Formats: sequence, C-alpha cells, structure tokens
Amino acid sequence: MSLLDELSAVPGVIAAGEYSFRGDRFSCQGELDDDKARMASIMCRATTMAVHMQADMMKGLGHDCGCAPARGWIVRGQQFSVCVIANVFCFINNQATSLNDVMQIMRDKVPHQEGDLI
Repeated sequence: MSLLDELSAVPGVIAAGEYSFRGDRFSCQGELDDDKARMASIMCRATTMAVHMQADMMKGLGHDCGCAPARGWIVRGQQFSVCVIANVFCFINNQATSLNDVMQIMRDKVPHQEGDLI
C-alpha cells in the first residue's frame, strides 16, 4: 500500500497528495477535484519553499534553533488542517481524525530530504 493510499484510508482525511519540488507534477487522492488538487499542491509547494527559506535565514543569522533544515509544516484551522512533510500533503477534518495520528504516519513513512529543494 502506498503512503497516499494509507493516508487517504484514514477516516477524516479529506485528501492526501504529493507534488514535485519543481512544481511541474502532482498527484492527489481523496475528495478534491482535479482543479482543487492542483491548487492545493501549488499552495503546499509555495508554503514549503517559504518555510525552508525562513528556517535557512534563521540558521544563517547564527541562531541554530534546530529548525533547519525544515522537515514540514502544519496549519490548523477551526475545522480543517493541512499537514506537509517533505513533498507530501494531507488535508484533514479536525473533528473526524487525530492530527497526531496522521502526522505519525507521515513522519514514519516520509524519508528525510537531503540537500536543496529542486
């Protein structure tokens, strides 16, 4: 079973997908139509690049806060959350699933990326 299959099978997961760091490809499983899945992958890629830039800037200032290289990010809203590790994203319904459970699956299954994002 692929990671996207595993994540999309979790009750409360709205969609799970992955994108290329170059921005030219994505795949998504779940309740998002193709246009929304494409927009989700673009949003996740752009935010990931910004998070990496900010973590690298903090480290460059001499503040080794342990946040670089950044491995992922989470935005938790009132009803929904977006979780990203490396180039894998997952949209969840907060009332129907555990953010911790989804993040544990992602942390266990997504390898650490090495070097620059391309």
